[in-house]
Amino acid sequence: MTKAISLIVASLLSVPLGIAATLAHAGCAFEPQGEGHVVEIVDGKTLRLSDGREIRLAGIEPAASSRAALSTIIAGRDVTLRGNDDVPDRYGRQTAFVFLSSSDPPIQAQLLAEGAALVLPEIADKSCSALLLAAEAEARGAKRGIWNSPSVIKNAEIPEDILAGIGRLTVVEGKVLSVRQAGTTTYVNFGRNFTRDFAVTISRRMMPAVESAGVTLKSLENRRIRVRGWVEARPGYAEPCAAR
Repeated sequence: MTKAISLIVASLLSVPLGIAATLAHAGCAFEPQGEGHVVEIVDGKTLRLSDGREIRLAGIEPAASSRAALSTIIAGRDVTLRGNDDVPDRYGRQTAFVFLSSSDPPIQAQLLAEGAALVLPEIADKSCSALLLAAEAEARGAKRGIWNSPSVIKNAEIPEDILAGIGRLTVVEGKVLSVRQAGTTTYVNFGRNFTRDFAVTISRRMMPAVESAGVTLKSLENRRIRVRGWVEARPGYAEPCAAR
C-alpha cells in the first residue's frame, strides 16, 4: 500500500518562530468580502452570520478542539471577511479569512497559535502562508493543543502509521532518498521500496508553485524535510499523500 503527499515547500516551512505579530498586517490581506455578526459556530471550521451566510475558514484544517476554540474567540462577535472571491461552494458556504479587527491577524492564525488547527498546503499567497505557518510553529514550539502529542508529525520510515490517516491532512517528516519523474508526476521518495514505502507525489500542475517558491526538487535528496498533504493508498508505485 502506498500514498502521496502534497509538498509544502521548504521556504514556507522555514518561517522563524515568533514573527506572527510582525506579519499580521501583511498576511492574508485579501479583498474585502463584507462584514457580519456571528450567531452560531456550526463546526470547527464553519460559522453562521446573522444574515444567514455560512462562512468556511480558509487556509486551515481544524483539530478536534477547534470548535470550542473558535466559539471562545468569535461567538457573538462582529467580523470582517476577506478572500480571493466570495463565490459560495456547492453547499452555499463562503470561504474566507475572518478578522475581528483590521489590526489583528485572522482568527485562523489565532486557532493555529492555540494548537487547534493545521495549515493547509494550498495557500498561494506567500505572506499569508508565512503568517499562518508562523502561528502554527509557535504552537508547536510551546506544545499547545494538538502539539502536546509527538504523534502529530508522522515518521516517513513508518508507512503503516501514515496509512492510518487515509483521507486526512497529515504532516510527515523524514529523509529524502531520491527524486524521480514518471510521466507527468514527480515522486519524492523516502524509501527504496516503491511498492510499499512512503513518497510524495507532485503533479505537473503543482510544479509552477514549487518553482515559484524557489525549490529545486533534486536538491532535496539526502535532506530531512517536513511535508503535508492528504494521505492516499495506491497500488503500484509507492506514494503516501496526494498533491492537491
